[in-house]
Amino acid sequence: MWWFQQGLSFLPSALVIWTAAAFIFSYITAITLHHVDPALPYISDTGTVAPEKCLFGAMLNIAAVLCIATIYVRYKQVHALNPEESRIIKLNKAGLVLGLLSCFGLSVVANFQKTAFFIVHVCGAVLTFGMGSLYMFVQTILSYQMQPKIHGKQVFWIRLLVVIWCGVSAFTMLTCSSLLYSGNFGTDIVQKLHWNPEDRGYVLHMITTAAEWSMSFSFFGFFLTYIRDFQKISLRVEANLHGLTLYDTAPCPVNNERTRLLSRDL
Repeated sequence: MWWFQQGLSFLPSALVIWTAAAFIFSYITAITLHHVDPALPYISDTGTVAPEKCLFGAMLNIAAVLCIATIYVRYKQVHALNPEESRIIKLNKAGLVLGLLSCFGLSVVANFQKTAFFIVHVCGAVLTFGMGSLYMFVQTILSYQMQPKIHGKQVFWIRLLVVIWCGVSAFTMLTCSSLLYSGNFGTDIVQKLHWNPEDRGYVLHMITTAAEWSMSFSFFGFFLTYIRDFQKISLRVEANLHGLTLYDTAPCPVNNERTRLLSRDL
């Protein structure tokens, strides 16, 4: 049995691979059509102009669904491992809410392009990165509280390092983007897809985009730490019938008799 066939480990793997593919395909398409510059464009800029925006939106919507499934499975796993720990249960529920908000933000980012709906797009990005960062922080706290009883200390330390990586990237991106969009570097920055080294704010732009890509990679790294945990869990769906038919009330006996007579005649 291959590693991705054990339990539900394919979920975080599929999430990371699919989301990375969305970024890569959109980037290659945008570069090929000269819609953005090759040197570190915003992730959203690679999905702003048709046809890559169609690919970007469709693939990120599927990624949001995969992310919801991954976050829910993680919630159920932590709950099953700690059924009587009230503090862990509360943190686990908080993590579920934060994770779902981040998934909703990802879908908003995918469907509302920066150049067309800037405010909505920014709100989606704040939900995606902001709530996603808090989700990782909560999960790291849960990992700390569950070690060494549930899993080893190395899992906690790996996730802590990834969260620190995410935090540094988020702080850098927030600081530089705030300076860049403060109005001191022109009013057309929102619509700008091509940058030259001579442009005002070019350095801040490059730092911001590098931090955005770095933060995205930290998300990938964090979800990859779920693979080993998800090898130890599986979920199933049970169908519970509330009746033997789909009628609101029991069928009329006359209809049953007619059916039997007709069958006998035939």
